[in-house]
Amino acid sequence: MVLLSSSPSLSITSPNYRYSPSRRLCLCPISATHVVTPHHIDKSSLTISETSSEDQLWAAARLRVRSFNEFKPSTFGIQDHKRYLAEREFEALKERIAGKRTGFNRVSCLNASLPLSQLLSLPNDDLCAQCKFIENGEDRVVVGTLDVNQCMSLPDEITGMKPEGIEGQFARGYLSNVCVANELHRNGLGYDLVAKSKAVAQKWGLTDLYVHVAVNNEPAKQLYMKSGFVYENDEPAWQARFLDRPRRLLLWLGLPVNVNSI
Repeated sequence: MVLLSSSPSLSITSPNYRYSPSRRLCLCPISATHVVTPHHIDKSSLTISETSSEDQLWAAARLRVRSFNEFKPSTFGIQDHKRYLAEREFEALKERIAGKRTGFNRVSCLNASLPLSQLLSLPNDDLCAQCKFIENGEDRVVVGTLDVNQCMSLPDEITGMKPEGIEGQFARGYLSNVCVANELHRNGLGYDLVAKSKAVAQKWGLTDLYVHVAVNNEPAKQLYMKSGFVYENDEPAWQARFLDRPRRLLLWLGLPVNVNSI
């Protein structure tokens, strides 16, 4: 998953869902050779907030599909497949947020968005077309997104060890599906999203926050360490091979106790 860096990079974290049918349609994880010229933005109109509508949630699902995968435009039926993937993530997100997924105590989707008018100068209108939503009568575009998950563990991922015992069910959280639109890397949006997620986690009463990152994703590791995360564990090589993905690191951040949540 890509990170905001002067060099090509992968997504900020790996998605917590897997697109098993994708290989038949020439879809693959974004590679380190995927380069997009950055577009600098005016952050005065940037908002980062928890999802407030299904329209916004749909835009976030579309951003995840375009960020976590690289599609060959010439492939037959690729637009239909993109929509299928977005619909699947959209429905799964709704279930997680509504508390209908076993193992998730609480989930929030955080989105960074900008007015559509600020992005009209992009050389390609795909981002605006795919990730637009309407809020208070204004056309806006989701340009970054992540999930904050209050749970013991995420499916197919290394489990954090803090806090120990029963407290882990309520005071442990994970970030997942962290991504920023390729066109807007190097604007600090990843750092802003993570900062907002820490505030949400603390408001929930979480004391320990985790994130998984590919071992070879140096820009992502730099972002999280700049945000205060430190190394706790790494994925066994056999597990990464079994799941057909780069090996993961597990990073940990201790959060101040929120006395208002006690």
